[in-house]
Amino acid sequence: MDIKKEFKILFWIIFFFALAFFMPVNSSSFRTAVDATLDLAKWYAQEHVVLCLLPAFFIAGVISVFVSQGAVLKYFGANAKKWVAYTVASVSGTILAVCSCTILPLFSSIHKRGAGLGPAVAFLYSGPAINILAIILTARILGFEMGVARIIGAVVFAVVIGSVMSIIYRKEEKAKKEEQMNIQLPPETRPMWQTSFHFFILVLILVFANWGKPSADETSGAWFFIWSNKWYITSIFGLGLVYSLIKILKIKWWWVLSAAVATGVSGVLATTYIGGKLAPLVSMLVAITGLSIITLKKDDENREWTLASWDFAKQIMPLLALGVIVAGFLLGSTHDETNIPGIIPSTWISSLVGGNSVFSNLFASIVGAFMYFATLTEVPIIQGLIASGMGKGPALALLLAGPSLSLPNLLVIRGVMGTKKTLVYLVLVVIMATISGLIFGAM
Repeated sequence: MDIKKEFKILFWIIFFFALAFFMPVNSSSFRTAVDATLDLAKWYAQEHVVLCLLPAFFIAGVISVFVSQGAVLKYFGANAKKWVAYTVASVSGTILAVCSCTILPLFSSIHKRGAGLGPAVAFLYSGPAINILAIILTARILGFEMGVARIIGAVVFAVVIGSVMSIIYRKEEKAKKEEQMNIQLPPETRPMWQTSFHFFILVLILVFANWGKPSADETSGAWFFIWSNKWYITSIFGLGLVYSLIKILKIKWWWVLSAAVATGVSGVLATTYIGGKLAPLVSMLVAITGLSIITLKKDDENREWTLASWDFAKQIMPLLALGVIVAGFLLGSTHDETNIPGIIPSTWISSLVGGNSVFSNLFASIVGAFMYFATLTEVPIIQGLIASGMGKGPALALLLAGPSLSLPNLLVIRGVMGTKKTLVYLVLVVIMATISGLIFGAM
């Protein structure tokens, strides 16, 4: 008998028994926190999972399956043009729906394949720090200004941190550049324009399906027009996806047409018999189900795409659900006109991250650097923190430091880059997040 294993089992039995035994079910604050947890979970499931997360998983799958090793060296290698490498690396995160741990296999892969340290680090930061999904949610939930600040901050961070790392370790980069001079790039399996077309069609579907509602007093203009017609626009890009599946991925046209017709019919029926905001969810679920079925047939690469998307879902969804539950219980549910308090008093939050002091911004940056945020978990958490008294400067600092770093993330990065480079990377992120928070809070 393994005594250690038995003691571990006994510990967890005692832990959960004590948790149930001493649970303060008669406390009004505890009951309110439970209500907040359930309310936030329901809202998140209805508003963000089907239309945001599920398409994003397929986009992440495209990155991991269809982007070749040759493209990595061409755009990230030590011999690539610097402005090209940093531009691609810094904006690549806008289309990746990955967390600080999920980005690690991609980072490790491009690093081992010969990507320069600077572009690789820029990619490492940009991947989890900013993505299309995060931009949409941040702007919709935390405000347009915060969304714009996150975009600008993340892109600037990626370029600056990558450039500084490259300068500090310029001798190693010079040696890597010499090694890559005679490397023969492997051929592309398909033309780059085809991969790009397929990729950006999915991105555009994601963007327009989640186009935010304008303010109540905005009844005209481009934003209002797109919002009023977003499902027609999304359908047009859906036809582009049909073309891509048939012509680029070589899926039999009658399979694709069957899935497209099923999606259209489900949309009409859902609008007629369900209506409201739930109708589009039905169409999206039917579309994703059909896409999964037709890509799992025969072709190995297409099947790998769907399976890679499923891997992202398995990694992210449980952590996201846990993050939403923890955020709701601890910090409350604050969305639309709902404001249900959590178990943590707002005075505790405001005392540490309220205002716009150097300490509050530095504290938010350091805590964010070691906490683990599943993709998009930071949005409801920071939403609750702001409602509890967190300053906008520290909120941005946490947004810029938190999603890109975590303790598990740092341990893996240390295994790829070494201890010194990891510490330099950590310090650069914390310092820049603190400075950005101070500037944003003062504006």
